[in-house]
Amino acid sequence: MTQEQAQSVQPRRSFIFAPGLRPELYPKALASGADIVCVELEDGIAPHDKDEAREKTLALFAEPQADDGVERIVRINCLRSAVGLDDVQAILATDMPPPALMLPKVVSPDEVVWLDDLLTERGHDTRLHIIIEMNAGLEAVFDIARSSARIDALFFGGVDMAADLRCKNAWEPLLYARSRVVHAAASVGVDAVDVPYLDLDDLEGMKIQARQARDLGFSGKGAIHPKQIADLNEVFTPSAEEVARARKVVAAFEDANTGLVVVDGKLIEKPVVREMQRILSVADRAGR
Repeated sequence: MTQEQAQSVQPRRSFIFAPGLRPELYPKALASGADIVCVELEDGIAPHDKDEAREKTLALFAEPQADDGVERIVRINCLRSAVGLDDVQAILATDMPPPALMLPKVVSPDEVVWLDDLLTERGHDTRLHIIIEMNAGLEAVFDIARSSARIDALFFGGVDMAADLRCKNAWEPLLYARSRVVHAAASVGVDAVDVPYLDLDDLEGMKIQARQARDLGFSGKGAIHPKQIADLNEVFTPSAEEVARARKVVAAFEDANTGLVVVDGKLIEKPVVREMQRILSVADRAGR
């Protein structure tokens, strides 16, 4: 990873939804401290409100967005539904599309390729974020991850996945599914982001699960309320010790110009440098 690539890393430690039907809440979400704000058009919007929510959401992006480090996404409806097709048609019709789209319930790489082709034909440079929340999507996750160069992250949807797998929505029953999503994301060098923790009154439980997700390889985790964001950002921000070690490793490779170095008595191979540079970039963007 070059220095320029390292500096381009987007921290995805936390994300929060803002309802498309209530655009007045969008600025509050942007000021919440979350790395990602996702305007919601899918599950959080009733069927009879879909058209109004879509119109109000696209109006949010009619003007250029502030360069404030917050990633903006719109979660559209499933591409295999009529309302999802309506979302796509509206996005293709506008000259000011959202910077990124979140695609729910993806089960096949063909869905992503189809949308990528349409965006390319229209001339939109919109990025894509894919939710893996169905058993079929989990089975095809490696092909899905490779289906488009627009993909920046895979999101794990634990609630729907647990229902589809007929398992308990808990850490251990979903460990295989989570691991498979992380593996697929790492195979193409994109982020994996974990499902929100749904118990607002159990911040300690959320932090425990966030640390488990971090240690498994996730880059961040969703929030359902602003009060969860600070803790999530803290969990997924590299510690001072991690930053110091990353600086030492990167400097050692720069000085040695070889594929192997010894740092603090430990042999380290060059592929580790990419992760060290990612740590430094996230820490820098986080102000640490």
